[in-house]
Amino acid sequence: MVWVPLSPTSSDRRAPLRTPSTTTMSLEWLMDWSWSLDGLRDFIATGIQSFRDCDATALVAVACLLVLFVWYCYHVGREQPRAYTTVNALMQSAEANGVQNGFVYCQSPECVRCSHHDGLNQKLYHNLQEYAKRYSWSGMGRIHKGIREQGRYLNSRPSIQKPEVFFLPDLPTTPYFSRDAQKHDVELLERNFQTILCEFETLYKAFSNCSLPQGWKMNSTPSGEWFTFYLVNQGMCVPRNCRRCPRTYRLLGSLRTCIGNNVFGNACISVLSPGTVIAEHYGPTNIRIRCHLGLKTPSNCELVVGGEPQCWAEGRCLLFDDSFLHTAFHEGAPEEGPRVVFMVDLWHPNVAAAERQALDFIFAPGR
Repeated sequence: MVWVPLSPTSSDRRAPLRTPSTTTMSLEWLMDWSWSLDGLRDFIATGIQSFRDCDATALVAVACLLVLFVWYCYHVGREQPRAYTTVNALMQSAEANGVQNGFVYCQSPECVRCSHHDGLNQKLYHNLQEYAKRYSWSGMGRIHKGIREQGRYLNSRPSIQKPEVFFLPDLPTTPYFSRDAQKHDVELLERNFQTILCEFETLYKAFSNCSLPQGWKMNSTPSGEWFTFYLVNQGMCVPRNCRRCPRTYRLLGSLRTCIGNNVFGNACISVLSPGTVIAEHYGPTNIRIRCHLGLKTPSNCELVVGGEPQCWAEGRCLLFDDSFLHTAFHEGAPEEGPRVVFMVDLWHPNVAAAERQALDFIFAPGR
């Protein structure tokens, strides 16, 4: 405690200033200190008595609040500060909470779209070296070139075609492919149109019982809804779904160019509700072509790839390169029902057999 002398009165101001003696200062300081100790003692005694007068319920409530406060402080202290980021970084980051190009992707850390990181090229090159040691470097020139210069390829590509994960150089680029590009598989799918349609209709009946039946995934879009039922999701079979579409799943095994053993391979039923617009976006790679077999194709439904519009037709396959900027929309009336396609990823016709084997090894699920 610091002793501060009292201000002089008006009468004192006219008198000459006198310096108090050391003895007087010491006595006044001790008296003030004694008074402060007495006050502190009384304050503590009052607090203890007040605490004793409280009932048990109030004490328990205070204790619970104190515990909650300590728990809150602990968890706030453990959280890492959130860095500010740009829109582009948010779209490409694995921490983007699954939101890209206006609609929701899965948030799994194993997702090929969500697993962008600085060491991707090193990982791919390591996988290529491991493959070459087991088999051969023969025919690996284009893949080696693609991995070595991946950053340059992805950054220098024109905006009309920008695969998000992997670009294989020297492949012919076109938004759409003719039916002859994968003639065997196209004809096989079209011959089995009724089989696939019947299994879809059995599945779709469940929508009348609940909002989102088991096995279906809903993708949020800026406008409308888009549902998918995966048999193969990024190279991984979905057993429960396959058991519900056994004939369609067996059909996949008869396709010659189906991508089934790497993360770029998918097979699913895709349902686009009336009024839905899927925002423009890019696929992850150019080594595949995406095949849509039309199951239900109402009017005013359109697919636009690389600025070129196309319409689906029931029982017919539509082949396109989804590494081009593309969008889909359904502007039909609600009573027309959804647009439904069976989607399966096939190898790009200009990817050689040796390259397919190597890419299956490099991009194997879980590798």
